[in-house]
Amino acid sequence: MTIGCLQAKLSIPDAHNLKEKRMVLRSLKDRMRNKMNVSIAETDLQDMWQSARLAVVTVAAEKEVVEHRLSDAADFIRSTPQVVLIDIMTEMI
Repeated sequence: MTIGCLQAKLSIPDAHNLKEKRMVLRSLKDRMRNKMNVSIAETDLQDMWQSARLAVVTVAAEKEVVEHRLSDAADFIRSTPQVVLIDIMTEMI
C-alpha cells in the first residue's frame, strides 16, 4: 500500500476578499474530487485573500497508481485559469 500527498501553494490573483477566494477553491476542490480518486483540503493560509495551500492525498496498492493520480492532480491545478501554482511538493509513504 502506498500513500501519496501533494502539497501545492497557490496564488489567486483575482480574489479581492475571502469570499471570492473560497468560491475559487471550492470549485477547484469539487471538480478534483469528482474527476479523481483523491481527498483534498485547504491546509494553510486560510485568512489570506490571494494565497492558499492545498493538500491532495490518495492511497493505492501500487506506487505507480499513486504517482499517476498525483501527477494528474498537479496538471489539473496548473490548468485551472483562476489559480497560479507557486510551489508544489510530493511525498510518498
